[in-house]
Amino acid sequence: MDEITYAQAVNAALRRALAEDPSTVLFGEDVALPGGVHGVTRRLHREFGERVFDTPISESAILGGAVGAAMMGLRPIVEIMWADFAFVAFDQLINQAANVRYVSRGRLTAPMTVRTQQGATPGSCAQHSQNVEALFAHIPGLRVCLPATPQDAYDLLLTAIGCDDPVVVIESRALYHSLKGTVDQDGPRAPIGGARIHRTGSDISVVTWGPMLHTVLEAARVLEGSDISVEVIDARWLNPFDTDTVAESVSRTGRLAVVHEANLTGGFGAEIIARVVERGVPLSTPPLRVATDDLRIPAAPGLQQAAIPGRDVVARQLLSMLAPGVAA
Repeated sequence: MDEITYAQAVNAALRRALAEDPSTVLFGEDVALPGGVHGVTRRLHREFGERVFDTPISESAILGGAVGAAMMGLRPIVEIMWADFAFVAFDQLINQAANVRYVSRGRLTAPMTVRTQQGATPGSCAQHSQNVEALFAHIPGLRVCLPATPQDAYDLLLTAIGCDDPVVVIESRALYHSLKGTVDQDGPRAPIGGARIHRTGSDISVVTWGPMLHTVLEAARVLEGSDISVEVIDARWLNPFDTDTVAESVSRTGRLAVVHEANLTGGFGAEIIARVVERGVPLSTPPLRVATDDLRIPAAPGLQQAAIPGRDVVARQLLSMLAPGVAA
């Protein structure tokens, strides 16, 4: 298998879904003729014609149209260019899409996939850099996943497209063209849900997702030089969340840390800690959250770097769990 980028993996998954199911359609701002603002949907309009089309600049129209199309038998895949832009269409997503199955007493479903991307990159500023996965995961009826590798960018998107519930797939702009990997494109579609252990360890269990996975893996390699063994778990799905894998890991290590790029307060990391504590898993130290400060993301790259936890900050915070008194 050849190596492809994260963005190419998303493109390959979209191509496969469109080829395999004629009820699948793809639409959004600039996804057809321009091939996507980040180049993720290149050549799909050329291959699949009117099933891939551009829309006006109206997130509410995009998501509202997707709800109606899904209820009427299509399987729409829609792109919201930035996750921040979904806020103007929360009614369509939260009050409509998430409620279709319930208010119809199960007679109707809304098998729609919402592709979006989030996270800070240099110069992205406050309206293009927020991490909002906890908002989506809070809503019953919405499935939420965040792929962190090219293989998962391919697999999770195909799983989402095949789901009969609305799924929000939150991709990473920072990984689109910077991360490569081999991708098996011939396997069956995976079932929804399930965390993945990327690195086994015995001293600390760290749960993370999205691009922060790679920061945590780097921190784990740094700590390995100090004979500290870190188990790294990629949550992948926030709804449904794989509590079993996390609880089993923590029962072996006795320590739990959650690392995410989203702001600390109200972040999904608190939910994970609550679930593990409620299960009564014994902890040898208090659980730890490592997250971005509660602030608006600045445009200046240096200020962004100071606000968002990097490898050294994560390593130092994890070390503090084993060596009390280490400066965080």
